[in-house]
Amino acid sequence: MTTLPGWLRPANRLIRLLTRAGLPLGTIHVLTVPGRRSGAPRATPVSPLTVGGHRYVIAGLPESDWARNVRAAGRGELARGRRRQPVTLTEVTDPGLRREVVRAFPREVPHGVPMFVKLGIVTKADPDEFAAAADRVAVFRIAPAAG
Repeated sequence: MTTLPGWLRPANRLIRLLTRAGLPLGTIHVLTVPGRRSGAPRATPVSPLTVGGHRYVIAGLPESDWARNVRAAGRGELARGRRRQPVTLTEVTDPGLRREVVRAFPREVPHGVPMFVKLGIVTKADPDEFAAAADRVAVFRIAPAAG
């Protein structure tokens, strides 16, 4: 498994704190989902992107805790600043759609590219290189929760 940078945990804590204080931070949202074992809320910063009129989020490490929690729960809350929205999350299994979404990432979320480089998924912000890596990441479609 890939080792995450040591600064990531404190940076994620700071982002969650700033979001709770109502400060929007570019494309960054905080996704909170129930833990797959405890059921306790687990929050992680994410950067949703829109492709073909639908919103998606990409897990660079498909077996990360947050991605596994999303698979188990299928629902959560997406927050940006003080705005919160209940959502459903569905993993994209269609390879063509997954490639299309991942290809759009460097254009839609350019500040997220360095993390994909650090993880060794890509070497630069090239849409074709991102598309080629689509089978090594997890993509989740975000939809407003019913009701």
